[in-house]
Amino acid sequence: MRAYITMLGRSTWALVNTYYAVVMNGYRPDKIYIFLENTHEGKLPQTVEALKIISEAYGFSPKIYWEIIEEDNFLEADEKIGTLLKTLKENKYEIAMDITSGKKALVVGAAIHALPLEIEHLFYLSLQDIEHSNRPYMMIPLHVQRLKDFMEGRRWRKL
Repeated sequence: MRAYITMLGRSTWALVNTYYAVVMNGYRPDKIYIFLENTHEGKLPQTVEALKIISEAYGFSPKIYWEIIEEDNFLEADEKIGTLLKTLKENKYEIAMDITSGKKALVVGAAIHALPLEIEHLFYLSLQDIEHSNRPYMMIPLHVQRLKDFMEGRRWRKL
């Protein structure tokens, strides 16, 4: 079983385009979890619909869940994301996390758990030129984008 955790921040395109890139590279999650701050709640319906469309175009249909966090509430983000990650790990999920669109409270709340729990993927879609940032993934020139997996090649050892 595979889980994909993402964060909706200022840019819906950043979240959707990173998911598109991840799916194009072969990752097919069974479940998607979206974390967002309450100030971005209005973007949720179109984001969920975009994730469904991309998934269905590649022949799968993950269950999509979301969790709304109070704006800039690091402690709430830390607790909710940490609890989810631990639960997924206990249930033997392969975990991929995308931090591209997340606001700092969400990203930090996720990252402090991601490393010690040894999640499998920590994605970030880097654009060398923000001129193309508000376009669909397939309309962004390949030479200005790079999907990074910060967990790639890492082997953790217990101290």
